[in-house]
Amino acid sequence: MAKQAVLSKGIASHSGWRDYYELTKPRVVMLLLLTALVGMCLATPSWLEPQILIAGMLGIGMLSSSAAVVNHVVDHKIDSVMARTFNRPVARGKVSPRRALAFALVLAIVGFFVLAVYVNMLTAWLTLASLVGYAFIYTMYLKRATPQNIVIGGLAGATPPLLGWTAVTGEIHAYGLLLVLIVFTWTPPHFWALAIHREKDYAKANIPMLPNTHGIAFTKTCVLLYTVLLCLVCALPYLVGMSGGIYLMGSSILNAWFVYMACKLKFFPSKTTAMDTFKFSILHLMLLFVLLLLDHYL
Repeated sequence: MAKQAVLSKGIASHSGWRDYYELTKPRVVMLLLLTALVGMCLATPSWLEPQILIAGMLGIGMLSSSAAVVNHVVDHKIDSVMARTFNRPVARGKVSPRRALAFALVLAIVGFFVLAVYVNMLTAWLTLASLVGYAFIYTMYLKRATPQNIVIGGLAGATPPLLGWTAVTGEIHAYGLLLVLIVFTWTPPHFWALAIHREKDYAKANIPMLPNTHGIAFTKTCVLLYTVLLCLVCALPYLVGMSGGIYLMGSSILNAWFVYMACKLKFFPSKTTAMDTFKFSILHLMLLFVLLLLDHYL
């Protein structure tokens, strides 16, 4: 144990900027920032003010990154026994938990300051609340407490479009909440598809994900049902007059394909179907919000 501790300390002392960059889960944060940007753009009929755009994206990005770093620290023991995550910087010992937490604290303080000073206090507090929800309530408690962890905890990860909306308007609006509802409904089929693929990993880490507690067949049914529900929710922007024909046509195609993937996962699965569904879900959300953006301006 002493030898392992010395080795981990030596690895941590040679950590580079790439390790800290990886701690922020950049690909996840970029997707969140896309939804925040769309929230900003849909909140105004005109072009965005440069200060709100830059400061808003920077502040939301830094607080989201801070939450990701805390997640790495809290989950580093779990990560070390899972094939998908064993090479993460804290789990591997490239960055010590203390340094990672210090990094997260700096990101959170600077991000909150940027939002509070250059955007508005409502956005600053809502973004901080999202950080607490994801990094502490979800990661520290819900993830280990219930197989519905991702359903309940998904709300924290669904808030960026609302944060973008409040950054521009300074108020909470039903349209901003509708964007949150889309991401919130999208989250369970997205994560459960991955959980099916990594079922043995989660079992080894003793995490009560739905495939481990209720079985893979039941989880596949839930993925399909939530995907159908997502299709209904995705129709709401058009039905309430928030978007037009471009969004309706494009989202209908995306939703139909998502349902096809979920049906394939349920009834005709192969070894790669769960991961294929997971990967498509990321593309689905990204393109869905791009369609909202294009429809808004075109």
